[in-house]
Amino acid sequence: MTLNRRNFLQNGAALAAPITALGGIMHTATAQSALRFSDTADAPVRPGAPVLLVRDLAGLVRYYQGTIGLHVIDQDTSEAQLGAGGRVLLTLRARDGVEIEPQGFAGLYHTAFLLPDRPALGRWLLRAINAKVEFVGAADHLVSEALYLQDPEGNGIEIYADRPRDQWEWDGDMVKMASNAPDIRDIVMAGGGVASELAQVPDTTTVGHIHLRVGGIPEAEAFYNGLMNFDVTARLPGATFYSTGQYHHHIATNTWESRGAPKRSGSVTGLAAFDLLAKDQAAYDMVAEKMLDMGGKRAGSAVSLADPWGNLVQLRRA
Repeated sequence: MTLNRRNFLQNGAALAAPITALGGIMHTATAQSALRFSDTADAPVRPGAPVLLVRDLAGLVRYYQGTIGLHVIDQDTSEAQLGAGGRVLLTLRARDGVEIEPQGFAGLYHTAFLLPDRPALGRWLLRAINAKVEFVGAADHLVSEALYLQDPEGNGIEIYADRPRDQWEWDGDMVKMASNAPDIRDIVMAGGGVASELAQVPDTTTVGHIHLRVGGIPEAEAFYNGLMNFDVTARLPGATFYSTGQYHHHIATNTWESRGAPKRSGSVTGLAAFDLLAKDQAAYDMVAEKMLDMGGKRAGSAVSLADPWGNLVQLRRA
């Protein structure tokens, strides 16, 4: 079977019936308990905020605030930084003359915002159901449970929570993942059957992973595994998943809709760059040295290098 967005997110239809069935659940708010960072924050290198080029800055700010639940940290007429707990998780950058990204381009498949636990996911989901938010899919990935959306300019979004690490199954260095139908009602009930009072994610929300569309898997593995020092943790037909610190994945690359895609021109909407955050100086130095050897550019404390399709990676200290 050829994989693509539709059958990877095969359970989008399965989400519709539970939404209808859950329509009568009360949406009373309860105080959120103290939430902790996922242990992905302890990984040697992990993803930080992506930068998206956009046409309608005000419209996308409203979407990421009102639908996703990020808050504005800083904004002017050409750029907005949004996040949670005072940390930037997304930058939106308006640029005159950009066209909407065509089908088949390399770039962003989705930004995955990681909530701290399953109850938080349940509260977020019930608020979204009550607000009649439009989803494009949902899945039980064994290591996590995920909900999928698209912003008004077509940028993919995942909202997810990890299962406890002791429930992940490993075969050597490879983790078992799937795209099974999720139990939407059970996720909602994990949050106590109550919705988040505000359209706001918990302060401990992070960018759990970045999923990219690329033109070729061998080239992607050479860059993200061979150059950037990320371990390969899983493979599907047309896709590879990578992480540090034995997380299930911090980066994913697929060719499901972009095989043979050329380098990005910088004149279309979508991904312009994304951050990688090194936990300490040793992790930073190991990757930065290789990036610089391959022609990477240093700007202050950051080192940047584009992958073969023009997706700019910016390495910083966490």
